[in-house]
Amino acid sequence: MKSTLTFVAALIGSLSLTACTTTTPESGQTNVANATQDILVAENCIGSTEPPAAWAGKLVSTDDPQLLTNSLGEPNQGKLCQGQVYKVKDGEALTIYRAWNSTNPNSQYGAWWATSQPDGKVAQYRAGYEICYQWSPLDKLTRCELKSGSKLVIGNGQSAQCSQWLTYPVSADQQLYLEDTASLVGNCQTYDAVFGWE
Repeated sequence: MKSTLTFVAALIGSLSLTACTTTTPESGQTNVANATQDILVAENCIGSTEPPAAWAGKLVSTDDPQLLTNSLGEPNQGKLCQGQVYKVKDGEALTIYRAWNSTNPNSQYGAWWATSQPDGKVAQYRAGYEICYQWSPLDKLTRCELKSGSKLVIGNGQSAQCSQWLTYPVSADQQLYLEDTASLVGNCQTYDAVFGWE
């Protein structure tokens, strides 16, 4: 019988590690798998979980194992490859950006955000943030202020397989993971995508 895979997050200083574990149904015991293909460690990820320089004085690192675990994904499944949980300091606010899908209004305040406004080629943005074409046409943009006291995960993208023809590798581009986002943001503005060709 195939072992059940779960993720266990361990924070060591500012480095976050994730590992696949196997649970043996007969014994009920959980052991870290030794097989290379079953282990996901930070060395397989690229980029940094440190805040952007402009944000460094506005955030404090904190522990929230459940929030971190929710943000991490298995290889080829998207989400984050690695991450660190932070809290916005009292009296501070951060401007964040989300490109989303207008055909699903509920996606405006989804979990995945960016530290800067998207620019450049759409294909490059998709690759940097591992956004499969099935998930969103990226035809809306919302800019908000993340309120003081909010928790977020800063991390780098996990690989994502969109189809048999398209797989995005891990990315160094930083992404933000939030939960219950609508309650954490304010002063939002929304923009429409328009055609632009080079």
